[in-house]
Amino acid sequence: MSIEELYKDYKTPLFSLAYRMLGSVMDAEDIVHDVFLTYDQLSDLGAIRNERAYLYKMVTNRCLDLLRSSAKKRELYVGPWLPEPLVEKGAPDGDPSDAYLRSESISTAYLLLLQQLNAMERAVFLLREIFDYTFEEIADMVGKSNANCRQIFHRAQKSIHFDPDQLPSISVAEEKINDFVKLLVQGNTAKLLELVSENVVYYADGGGKVRAALLPVVGFQQVMKLHQNLLNMYAGQFTLSFLMVNRLPGIRIQMDDGIQYVYSFAYQDQKIQAIYSVANPEKLRHLRIEEFTN
Repeated sequence: MSIEELYKDYKTPLFSLAYRMLGSVMDAEDIVHDVFLTYDQLSDLGAIRNERAYLYKMVTNRCLDLLRSSAKKRELYVGPWLPEPLVEKGAPDGDPSDAYLRSESISTAYLLLLQQLNAMERAVFLLREIFDYTFEEIADMVGKSNANCRQIFHRAQKSIHFDPDQLPSISVAEEKINDFVKLLVQGNTAKLLELVSENVVYYADGGGKVRAALLPVVGFQQVMKLHQNLLNMYAGQFTLSFLMVNRLPGIRIQMDDGIQYVYSFAYQDQKIQAIYSVANPEKLRHLRIEEFTN
């Protein structure tokens, strides 16, 4: 296959692997771009029997290298760490390659579960669980034995407790988020309790760059009080829009001073169980204001 055909066929799935590994849209895009450039310059392309596996191996190992080199920076991160939001203005367009970005395995909640795994566990788990590679193929990609990869996968699998059935459909989630915003603005606590779990947790990622809660805020009363106080404090100083965040309905708040917040949500028993807000400007560089205001 030509490099153009390979890029068309594998750009999206390779990005989805890198994004799940790293939790960074921009780093994932950079790695995929670099992999295709490097691949095109290889002198022995004719010796590559499985182009798909070779590209996945290149992306996997670049992700592992980046995770190792950035481990210290992550340890020193200020406040809760959240993945960079993957934002779209509308619903997925049905491109077959988008199957690799299905909502249950790209949601903020799922990405945070993946972050509980070490880098090697994450790589082995994703290559097997999401991309359906055999343990023999994975062993070649990550430089481990077949048996070792099996052990790593089963260990990782035990750590990932995620029930995709808890995710509402896009239309139901859209209705819930619209109602959430409307009732929050109205201050209708009684109705909000029908939408939001009493044990809801709010995570804010400002990265020490913008004002944000440094610890998770726990409990319905505390989370709603915080947001209602913010609404009162910044009344008339922001624009709110609805958009898709990690393949589920979310919210984008653009402050008049240029700061923005991207919200995503997790669900349990048909209620909002967790609220995630990313405000760190370094994690929102891939969003351009004009893309989501029209």
